[in-house]
Amino acid sequence: MCGIVGVVSQGPVNQLIYDALLLLQHRGQDAAGIVTQQGRKVYMHKAKGMVRDVFRTRNMRALPGNVGLGQVRYPTAGNAYSEEEAQPFYVNAPFGITLAHNGNLTNAQALKTELFTADHRHINTESDTEVLVNVFAHELERTTRGVQLSPQDVFAAVANVHRRVRGSYAVVALVAGHGLVAFRDPFGIRPLCVGRGPDGTVMVASESVALEGTNHRFERNVAPGECVFVDLQGKVHAAQCAEAPKLSPCIFEFVYLARPDSVLDGISVYQARLNLGETLAKRVISTVPPHEIDVVIPIPESSRPSAMQLAQLLGIPYREGFVKNRYVGRTFIMPGQAVRKRSVRQKLNAIGSEFKGRNVLLVDDSIVRGTTSREIVQMARDAGARKVYMASAAPPVRFPNVYGIDMPTPSELVAHGRTVEQVRELIGCDALIYQDVDGMKNAIGKLNPQIDGFDASCFDGVYVTGDINPEDIARINEARVGQEDPLDVTTSRLSIPNPQEA
Repeated sequence: MCGIVGVVSQGPVNQLIYDALLLLQHRGQDAAGIVTQQGRKVYMHKAKGMVRDVFRTRNMRALPGNVGLGQVRYPTAGNAYSEEEAQPFYVNAPFGITLAHNGNLTNAQALKTELFTADHRHINTESDTEVLVNVFAHELERTTRGVQLSPQDVFAAVANVHRRVRGSYAVVALVAGHGLVAFRDPFGIRPLCVGRGPDGTVMVASESVALEGTNHRFERNVAPGECVFVDLQGKVHAAQCAEAPKLSPCIFEFVYLARPDSVLDGISVYQARLNLGETLAKRVISTVPPHEIDVVIPIPESSRPSAMQLAQLLGIPYREGFVKNRYVGRTFIMPGQAVRKRSVRQKLNAIGSEFKGRNVLLVDDSIVRGTTSREIVQMARDAGARKVYMASAAPPVRFPNVYGIDMPTPSELVAHGRTVEQVRELIGCDALIYQDVDGMKNAIGKLNPQIDGFDASCFDGVYVTGDINPEDIARINEARVGQEDPLDVTTSRLSIPNPQEA
């Protein structure tokens, strides 16, 4: 999961891209990068860290031009500690192409071999984005003749990318001297939308909040398989480039990943989470009689809408029982298990008066590894709770995600191969209530009947691209983010125990 933005304007775009990346910071905190173009010259600055730390005044001044793109990185493959793997990536032929992407290529290894043996291109990192920019560059070179580049050339190249590449990918790319290219995989797994500013500026971004927060009017989503080409005059050209597109967005975007004030593929993320709370309330009633619950407490932040709706429907007081330290970074990259455990206590502190002598129902957006949930349950008990019930707005996470969310291998998913009762015992709560898979899909899907379905693979094990088998999952897990930080003394290669909204 990453955040991407691309802009074509008649004025400088460096500050605009910076502001948009701040609005997408929740999608990645490992690294950030911005590329701008002035004339045919490309300027780039990228580094590890959050947006506010990566870009200083001197860096912004060195990014002139009216066209550009940016990315915030949350690594799921390659090396999390390598500066070289920060995006965007650049290749100088044809024309000069800079590209950033959100997602994960499931056939990256096979493509590397193809690029070396057939396309005669060298890949220098473990990043699948470098693979993708080279595939796109090769296909663009094949479709163009001479110095001119037409939208049809771009569309033909993207169509060939779709034929070669597997997995999830939302892409923004600059073609030096020609314009901005944006396209989405044929299943639309990762989000991408287009908006326009009052001065005619065109912006493409991962979430609508990046458009609205920078005074751009949301116009539409990029369709699955579609390519959008914005020339340097701001004219938008678009074409469907996939043979059989089907809209199946990642359902985990609505459960947790996206900001609640975003609208993805016609669905309000906030309303989706309210709906999840409504269906979860019915599950709670069948497990714990409401009169045995004194108070509903969310685990900040993304579970709040679900918890509020659940409490209202059950007629139980809703309280904020945990205070969050907002100056501790989001724990995406917390490799050591001891560090993970310590980070929970650093990020959350219990308000004793809301727990003491009460039966509390804790509501979380999801339970992935279970270590965070176990620690939070213990915090509630330490604060004086008489009984601690736990409800998850998402179903049990039983399968790995291969489309850009760095979820653990099956053996490290707390629900994999275990019953709900066994998970409850591990977490240490008095009752555990999970969302139902069909209930989750219906609660979110009814907000946009035009959606063909969802990628809910981490919940139901069905991979929408139809090309994933156990051998593929094992291979992809081997390529997950490596921990080469000399300060890391564990062997864990996993990023998220149970992520919390920043």
